[in-house]
Formats: sequence, C-alpha cells, structure tokens
Amino acid sequence: MTAYTYSSILFLTVIICFIASYDRRIRFNRYFGAFIKAAILVAIPFILWDIWFTAKGVWWFNTDYTLGLVIAGLPLEEWLFFIFIPFSCVFTYFCFEKFFKLGWLSVFNNLIVFVSVIVCSVIALLHYDKIYTLVTAVATIITLIYLHFIVRADWIGKASLVFTILMLGFFPVNGVLTGTGLETPIVNYNPGDFLGIRILTIPIEDAVYGYTQFLLVLYFFKIFQHTPDESKKLRKRQRIESI
Repeated sequence: MTAYTYSSILFLTVIICFIASYDRRIRFNRYFGAFIKAAILVAIPFILWDIWFTAKGVWWFNTDYTLGLVIAGLPLEEWLFFIFIPFSCVFTYFCFEKFFKLGWLSVFNNLIVFVSVIVCSVIALLHYDKIYTLVTAVATIITLIYLHFIVRADWIGKASLVFTILMLGFFPVNGVLTGTGLETPIVNYNPGDFLGIRILTIPIEDAVYGYTQFLLVLYFFKIFQHTPDESKKLRKRQRIESI
C-alpha cells in the first residue's frame, strides 16, 4: 500500500471537488475545458522547473511512495500534481466568487502586490545563493507585476483570500508529501538550496510557489472561460440540460 501514498493524496485532494462540480448550484463541469487548457499551459514551465531542480538535486523523490512510473526524472504522480491540485484550487475560487460578494477585496490589490514584491525582492537579494528561494521569489515578483501593472487584474485580493483559506488543505497535503506522518518524506530537499524555514515539515517556499502557480492558472482560466469557443460550448450544454 505504500506505493499508493502519493496517488492517494492526489485522489483525496480532487475527488470531492470533482463530484461537487456537477452540483446544479455550481456547474463547474461546464468549465472543465477552460480549466484543462489553463492548467496545462501553466504546467509546462512549472514541470520544466521541476525537472531542472530534480536533475540538479535541489529536491528529489522517494519512489517507495509512488507507483514507480518515472518520466523525465519525475514520478507520474508529480506530473498529475500540476492538474489535480490546481483543479481543487480553481474550483474553490469559483465557488467563493459564485456564492459570496468579494468585490470589496480589490481595495487590497495594491497593498498585497507592493508588500509581496518588496518582501520577495529583499529575500531574493539576501539569499541569491539559495536557488529554490531565489527562483520562487523572482517568479512571484514577475507574476504579480504582470497581473497587477500590465493586465490590471482586479481579482488579486479575492484570489489571495481564497488561497489563504486553501492553506487549511495545503498543510495536510504538502505536509504528508514533505514527511508528516511518514517514516521518510516523499519529497526531499537539499538544505543548501532553500531558507530552511518550515511550517511543520513544509518549506515556506512551497507556499509561495503554490500561490504563484494558483494565480497563473486562475489568470488563464479566466481568459479561456470567456473565449468564443468556450462560450459556444457552454450555451450548447445549457440547451441540452434544459431539454
């Protein structure tokens, strides 16, 4: 059963959200196409990042907890991670936006972006020798600057609140991956490549990494959600459901 540990974590993370997607009050299943496009687009650079770091020994995987299928140095479960985890995150955001009035959170956009960029910049300058810390900080800075100053995303405050709530699920999921409750971690980190600050067993960089990935998937999801092709498919499904 040990070999099913990582896959079981992914399954338990996504299954409730997947089933709830078909609830008539939510109907997130109508946007599966938009989500898949967004998740795959964002997964490409993140998987390349993952492959690079694994090859350099920044982190590595204990395959005793995986099914044993390794592609480009990454377990199959690690590839699926970039679809399953974002699915639960975007689904949660979708529900919050649907059932709660969160527009007022846009007033915090400037504060969130400026504080995050300043903190990440200082950390990157002080710890440029730690590659996981440096790359995560730079990726976050670029993402926030692009979303806030270039595309003028008005939902950064909403997304940040939802991600904060998602941390309640992040801790047990990433906790197990990084060793909580296990004899050895599924994902191991080179101590010289990150700050060494952990929340339980989770490197703090993982939370920032997850935040950046979430923002990017959400950004592209919103784009694909409103493309003419997706809108046409949605109207067609609505007609079929009304029959």
